[in-house]
Amino acid sequence: MTFNFDEGIDRHHSDSVKWRKYGEAVLPMWVADTDFRVPECITQALQRRVAHGVFGYGTHPTGLEEATLSWCERRYGWKVAPQWLVFMPGVVSSLNLCVRAFAQADELSIAPTPIYPPFRRAAALAERQQLLAPLTLVDNRWVIDLNALEGHLTGRERLLMLCNPQNPGGTVYRREELLAQLAFAREHDLIVCSDEIHCDLLLEPGVRHTPFATLNEEAAQRSITLMSPSKSFNIAGLGASVAIIPNPELRKRFSKAMAGIVPHVDVLALTAAEAAWRDGEPWLAAQCDYLRRNRDRLCDSVNALPGLRVAPPQATYLAWVDASGLGVENPARFFNAAGLGFSPGSDFGEPQFVRINFGCTAATLEEAINRLTRAVNTRSA
Repeated sequence: MTFNFDEGIDRHHSDSVKWRKYGEAVLPMWVADTDFRVPECITQALQRRVAHGVFGYGTHPTGLEEATLSWCERRYGWKVAPQWLVFMPGVVSSLNLCVRAFAQADELSIAPTPIYPPFRRAAALAERQQLLAPLTLVDNRWVIDLNALEGHLTGRERLLMLCNPQNPGGTVYRREELLAQLAFAREHDLIVCSDEIHCDLLLEPGVRHTPFATLNEEAAQRSITLMSPSKSFNIAGLGASVAIIPNPELRKRFSKAMAGIVPHVDVLALTAAEAAWRDGEPWLAAQCDYLRRNRDRLCDSVNALPGLRVAPPQATYLAWVDASGLGVENPARFFNAAGLGFSPGSDFGEPQFVRINFGCTAATLEEAINRLTRAVNTRSA
């Protein structure tokens, strides 16, 4: 079975947040959606559902429930019980709920830095304090340094927010690293919220994703795992995700926090998510192969330029580029002037970095590399 990831689809005049942010002179390579057409299994499932013609309130999504259980066992050897599942309209909603459900007004959460902006925003919106644990580059992998928090802990920390694979760094945490995070959570009696939305986008051969909750029974009982097909299958505009919560007391607190505020997942989003996890695996494997080639091309090009450095991400379609060697005050603005719309590192906590989305056609990537090269070489001349 072959899939055409080279197909160029004009999104400039669509409802795309990604492509409407800038004018046509700028290549948008920022927000985490890809430019690929979704697999036929999703399109066909949606067409069948739309053809039904009635879109009243949906009942419990038994089809997506079955697909979720099968996906977790097939890919991760994780036998999830149906009652552990709480379906959500998006992972960001779950991040916010975790802060509100598991940390009181005078209590703190802990999150990595740099980190995907909603981690920090969730604490700010809930008016909760947050401690930030730095990521450090070790053997070309961005890993969290929880030891750096010693001396800063107050005893009022209640929630450890993890991101695996890491966004923006692209690290897939090894089992021993996850066990160290569990030990930290045990020592400080923390509930763990593990955002694993990018877990199916593995690019590095031999790397395997380990859901935090599968480490052992203790990890399962103190964790909330967030998963979704939205990034893997480019259906983020059809919000559907799942919070997997084995502990009934944590599940009760989470559900109480969402009651009356968070809407049920709409029927089309449920349809798309079920089709992705039930029938989309061949397409996903082909996409990861394509993204791996894009990653290698981009990282080789970036690391050949003066003033730039990037550790090749093990997962995701996002490259975290250190531009501190360029000597410019605002790297994102500098690249924007060269026709490149990258995510500013300041959004993640590191102003001298940019995040580049390489989930695009090879032709788009090549044009981006050409613009990047001209901009840096002109600066260095």
